[in-house]
Amino acid sequence: MFTDSHCHLDFPELQAQYDETLARMRQAGVLRALCIGTTLERFGEVHRLAMTAPAEGPELWATVGVHPDNEGVAEPTVDALIELASRPRVVGIGETGLDYYRLGGRTLADMAWQRERFRVHIRAARQLDLPLVIHTRSAADDTLAILREEGGWGSSAGDGIPVARGVFHCFTETREVARAALDMGFYISFSGILTFKNAADLREVARYVPLQRCLIETDSPYLAPVPHRGKTNTPAWVPFVAAALAELHRVPVQAVAEATTANFERLFDRIHARA
Repeated sequence: MFTDSHCHLDFPELQAQYDETLARMRQAGVLRALCIGTTLERFGEVHRLAMTAPAEGPELWATVGVHPDNEGVAEPTVDALIELASRPRVVGIGETGLDYYRLGGRTLADMAWQRERFRVHIRAARQLDLPLVIHTRSAADDTLAILREEGGWGSSAGDGIPVARGVFHCFTETREVARAALDMGFYISFSGILTFKNAADLREVARYVPLQRCLIETDSPYLAPVPHRGKTNTPAWVPFVAAALAELHRVPVQAVAEATTANFERLFDRIHARA
C-alpha cells in the first residue's frame, strides 16, 4: 500500500475529476492520502472530502492551516486552529511555514506577517500535540530558527506542552537543512521533483535521509513525476516517487511503500483513533 502524504484534492483540477481520481488511486494501490488545508476559507471543503471518502477507499484525512504564500485571506488564530483541528479526521496543522520566493519588491523585514502566522501554527500544533506540515522555500534559515524558538526544545521544554513535530513537505533544500530538520525529530517528504532530470542534488539529499524518516507525496495537482511531467498530477502517481526513492536506497519499491506508510502512521498518529 502506498500513502500520499500531501495532496490537494479540493483544488479545481482534481475536484472536477474526483471520482476518477479515487478510482485511479485504488488501481495504483494508493490506499491513503492526506488532503492539505491551505486557507481557512477552503477548510470546510477539505474536511468534507475526508469525511465523505467512499467505503471502498482510499482513506482520506485532512489538515488545517493557511499556506504562507496566501495573502488576502482570513488570518488564523491559535484558538481557531485548535477548534478546527479538533474535528474528526483532522490529523495535522498546516500547510504552514515560510516562503520568500516571491517577495515582489518587498524586503525580508516586510515578511514579518508571514513569520507571525507560522508561529501561530506552531503554538496550536503544540497545544494539540499534532504534527506540523511545513512548507519552506527560499527561507530555510528563518524556518529553522522559528521552529527552534517556538518548538519547545531546551529550557522551554519544561512548560508541559509537547514539543513541535512534523514533516518538511516537498523537500528541495540542502543536506544541511535536512540534517537540522532530522535533528529536531522531523520527517522529510519527497515529491515528484525527485524524478526530474535537473534534481541530482536533491537525489543526493534523498539518499542521505534514512528511509525510516522519509515520506512520499505528490503535492498534486502540481509537480507530476517523470514520465508524466507537465500533466496534472494525481495521487495515483505517488508510486513513481516511491520508485525513485527505492532506486536511491537500493531497496525494492514495496519496501519504500511499507516504510513510508509506517512512517506516516507513526507521525500522523491520530489516524489510529479512526475518528
